[in-house]
Amino acid sequence: MALKRTSHSVYDTSYHLVWCPKYRKNIFVREEVRERAKQMIQEICEDYSIEIIEMEITKEHVHMLASFPPSRSIGEVVRIIKSKSGRGLFREFPGLKRRLWSGELWEDGYFARTVGDRMTREVIEKYIMHHRDLEQGPAQLDLKLR
Repeated sequence: MALKRTSHSVYDTSYHLVWCPKYRKNIFVREEVRERAKQMIQEICEDYSIEIIEMEITKEHVHMLASFPPSRSIGEVVRIIKSKSGRGLFREFPGLKRRLWSGELWEDGYFARTVGDRMTREVIEKYIMHHRDLEQGPAQLDLKLR
């Protein structure tokens, strides 16, 4: 990855981010909802100068490898993406609100990992690209170096 610049920084950062819908509901089984969520997240990231290196949305969680300026915290980036995409998806797919009775689309928490050393960017890219073919279950976050 090439160095990136802002007016006050030079950086090369990558973060593996994962988050789930509320109650880990399988809300992305419909291709239409999954594709719109992916498009919406891409638009949000463009608006906030967040580069998506790789992303996959499975039936019940989102995996993303992203890069963003060090002026933004990981929590801030996740909050922006989750809040804006949640409102947008509820607006476009009102049926989602009936499945998620709390009125929130996303769980409060998330997983974040910086990329470097042993957990290289290439390992995470391969993991995300091939994740859609993996069986869902407890092994979903089992990253093995091969």
